[in-house]
Amino acid sequence: MTSTSKHAADSHDLIRVQGARENNLKDVSVALPKRRLTVFTGVSGSGKSSLVFGTIAAESQRMINETYSAFVQGFMPTLSRPEVDVLDGLTTAIIVDQERMGADPRSTVGTATDVNAMLRILFSRLGKPYIGPPNAYSFNVPSVHAVGSFQKGSDKAEKVVFNRAGGMCPRCEGRGSVNDIDLSQLYDDTKSLNGGALKIPGYSMDGWYGRIFRGCGYFDPDKPIRKFTKKELHDLLHKEPTKIKVDGINLTYAGLIPTIQKSYLSKDIDALQPHIRAFVERVATFSTCPECGGTRLSEGARSSKIKGKNIADACAMQISDLAAWVRGLEEPSVAPLLGALRHTLDSFVEIGLGYLSLDRPSGTLSGGEAQRTKMIRHLGSSLTDVTYVFDEPTIGLHPHDIQRMNNLLLRLRDKGNTVLVVEHKPETIAIADHVVDLGPGAGTAGGEVVFQGTLDGLRASGTLTGRHLSDRASLKPSVRKPSGVLKVRGAHAHNLKNVDVDIPLGVLVVVTGVAGSGKSSLIHGSVSGRDGVVSIDQSAIHGSRRSNPATYTDLLEPIRKAFAKANGVKPALFSANSEGACPTCNGAGVIYTDLGMMAGVSTVCEDCEGRRFQASVLEYRLGGRHIAEVLDLSVEEAVGFFGAGEARTPAAHAILKRMADVGLGYLRLGQPLPTLSGGERQRLKLATHMGADGGVYVLDEPTTGLHLADLQQLLGLLDRLVDAGKSVIVIEHHQAVMAHADWIIDLGPGAGHDGGRIVFEGTPADLVAAKSTLTGEHLAAFVGTRPKAARSR
Repeated sequence: MTSTSKHAADSHDLIRVQGARENNLKDVSVALPKRRLTVFTGVSGSGKSSLVFGTIAAESQRMINETYSAFVQGFMPTLSRPEVDVLDGLTTAIIVDQERMGADPRSTVGTATDVNAMLRILFSRLGKPYIGPPNAYSFNVPSVHAVGSFQKGSDKAEKVVFNRAGGMCPRCEGRGSVNDIDLSQLYDDTKSLNGGALKIPGYSMDGWYGRIFRGCGYFDPDKPIRKFTKKELHDLLHKEPTKIKVDGINLTYAGLIPTIQKSYLSKDIDALQPHIRAFVERVATFSTCPECGGTRLSEGARSSKIKGKNIADACAMQISDLAAWVRGLEEPSVAPLLGALRHTLDSFVEIGLGYLSLDRPSGTLSGGEAQRTKMIRHLGSSLTDVTYVFDEPTIGLHPHDIQRMNNLLLRLRDKGNTVLVVEHKPETIAIADHVVDLGPGAGTAGGEVVFQGTLDGLRASGTLTGRHLSDRASLKPSVRKPSGVLKVRGAHAHNLKNVDVDIPLGVLVVVTGVAGSGKSSLIHGSVSGRDGVVSIDQSAIHGSRRSNPATYTDLLEPIRKAFAKANGVKPALFSANSEGACPTCNGAGVIYTDLGMMAGVSTVCEDCEGRRFQASVLEYRLGGRHIAEVLDLSVEEAVGFFGAGEARTPAAHAILKRMADVGLGYLRLGQPLPTLSGGERQRLKLATHMGADGGVYVLDEPTTGLHLADLQQLLGLLDRLVDAGKSVIVIEHHQAVMAHADWIIDLGPGAGHDGGRIVFEGTPADLVAAKSTLTGEHLAAFVGTRPKAARSR
């Protein structure tokens, strides 16, 4: 080997993907440079996520899992190998996605980022008075006191006392809130248990609960509950878990209240199934714990202070303030700890999350906030040659904050990592070293690499993304006149400072401001929930792998009825979840085979060939098609099918039209919900809510996941809503939507306690002319860069 030749170890500088066929990908082959920033772009549904998350990241994670012993793999989720011929040059992939964090109410921003752990050590070293080790400051650790005896050999037994100091508030068990149970929602006291007294979902006397209640012997199951003695009622409601034997089987009996506390009330209410959530909302009222005042901590933990602040005070501070407070602590004995704590808190501020507090439940963070919080862990990491995978990291970011996010991505790259980003925003595409554009369309019309190369190459490529990359919206020559106002007075939720604002009605209003300035607090706190207001937020769509756009939007109902009417049979036959299901695969279309610790396999059902229905059901036809063929139609095709002719069904046509209006014309009606991208799911939700009666629509960042080319379609939809006499209020950061507004309400000037005020109200033209706020400066730059009307797709 000569001194100029390349070492063999240095030749692995590409990640090669050959023949990727996951979801809609059509034998995709790409070569991605390592230790560079690669941005994947393309219209929604073009296959970006299938390539980045479903192929590259999934295979990397599967291969890492395979390095563990078979015993350990038995405890890990089984991952199937992606549909790809060759994957070469992979490194360890770390996925930083927008999945919600921690459904447990005890999970907070502080615990999720390990800042709480550092603060606990700090208080255990410097707090006065000293109350114990770090666990004494943890709201997840209860105090334990135990007494017993210890005997060694024939020696005399010694009395042993065991103490563990924990910081958990004993009243609320570290949750910060207590609940009262409305007993009338648990049972009907005029009935007996056997007579159907229980109202709790899933508590049927025909199942296990019935056997336990009948066999426990604590009360008479045939006696009306109002005639129970005090002891019987106590045993029914409050009895501690007790071992019992029923019909020779060992079981555990526990009262109703401890059981529902454990199974329902201690969980994140938003993560529960809808009927369980409705029950919890009926049965329980939550209030701040009177003992700890919502701090979750015991009195002992709250008594120990540093410079007048206890750990609960520190966690309740805005993180930017906490960072300043920690900088004021000078103590050589804990200098390394203080250094790490300062670095982490500064990272929060740098990433634009300085307005959060550490005690904020992590389940309440938006998708964008959750993703940036996960980034905190990686910014200080000294690992290199790792592949970081991001899913639209600029979601929820004001234009002012996008530059800071870009710098963080570049910093990760410069440490020697490969950074893969799925993104639509031109500001982030602009910093890419390498761009991969997928398309040309969505769904079956996509799945191909239409361009890969540099940014300049993309601009010149003539692809849909390339053509729209330099689009700039222009201000409207005239704006609509409002038909009235919606008054908000003295709004003070979260960081709002007694805000008074008149929101114009009958026009398109955009509410904007930097992240944390109080936009959502103002609109969701003071406008959503009023009569006639339809609010579409960013919460996730819950659905199983049997759910699809037809079931989610209730489109299947009129379709089934139309099939039943045309053929003179029951509607239930035309549901793959009911009587019409293929008996072999139970209507799933595929058969899942669990191979224990090895990857599970799914194969298409041989009996129904993936159609999900019995063969006899497929003999019934409507307009010449059977039900499986109808579910295989795209939304656009179905609009024509149900709009006229023999299959004309106005109820189905109206729902399909709304789905086409929000840009989902390419979706197949029977496509499983889990295969939809984030943007597709949100627009599906929008299509569903558009059918609701209401005069005011509130939308929360509807441009999330939307390709540049689809913006015009969304703006057209908003215009049609307003022209139909509705009022539309949009919380949005996208400058094209701001420029298209009739009225802008800008909150700020900063985030957290630096925000919460209205800094501008007026037309977009006035905002651009004044340039008095951050939003005004960025909007002026946006419309002024290349003023021209945005092109149509």
